[in-house]
Amino acid sequence: MPGPKDLDPSTSPRALLGAELRHARENAGLSQRELGEPLFVSASFIGQLEAGTRRMQPDVARRVDEILGTNGFFERNCLAANKSRYPDHFAEAAEAEAVATTIREYAPLLVPGLLQTEAYARAVFRAYQPTAPEAVIDELVEARLERARLLDDPTTPMLWTVLDEAVLRRRVGSAAAMAEALRHIEALARRNRVIVQVVPFSVGAHMAMGGTLKLMGFTDAPPLAYTTGLETGQLDDDLSRVARCKLTYDLLAANALAPSESLALVASVAEDYTHEDQQP
Repeated sequence: MPGPKDLDPSTSPRALLGAELRHARENAGLSQRELGEPLFVSASFIGQLEAGTRRMQPDVARRVDEILGTNGFFERNCLAANKSRYPDHFAEAAEAEAVATTIREYAPLLVPGLLQTEAYARAVFRAYQPTAPEAVIDELVEARLERARLLDDPTTPMLWTVLDEAVLRRRVGSAAAMAEALRHIEALARRNRVIVQVVPFSVGAHMAMGGTLKLMGFTDAPPLAYTTGLETGQLDDDLSRVARCKLTYDLLAANALAPSESLALVASVAEDYTHEDQQP
């Protein structure tokens, strides 16, 4: 496995914490495995902390200070490093997503956050929080659109999305908002920025019906799998479970329409929404 890259501590508090952890561990003469053992975490988890792809929680920071003799440095600084504009169950996944080189995602019901338009995202958050003040919804939409700016880079991350046909058919917001959302996906795919496939209803039962799935790969850390439920999310680095998630994704993609057929379906459904919006 390649060694961890040098981090720029000015990029974020989490990057600083990761760089300091690596420095303190190496000064103590410990390998990632040797530091992980008394913490009851894997060597890969320590590597992800050092690479900035995982959060250091306060209980882990406290034990790291004890093991490495760092006088409370990590406990004092982990709270600042963990500040996020995202919900707790998603914050760590969003941070990992921001440094991933590859992202493979299955979405059963909604357009994935990285592909959402402003109108679509607003409709999603308003449905989630029907009584929230408009300022709260504005802040949530802004954070989601900020995430989507990952795709401003022409090549990284490589994003491959498999959508259930329900994503296309379930109206979120107005017909105009749906048409815009689907045409946005089509445009990204046609300029080769993302790979999009659709699992049609005709496939029937499949392995990923239980919820969303995101697989993230990195140049300097082991891969991660992120799965979600209602107001819950789990980021997993266990190699056997990540491998199982990868198999699920591969089988799902094999059952999906080819990218060209998928784009044709996305365009057709977008056209249907456009005609619906134009009806008096």
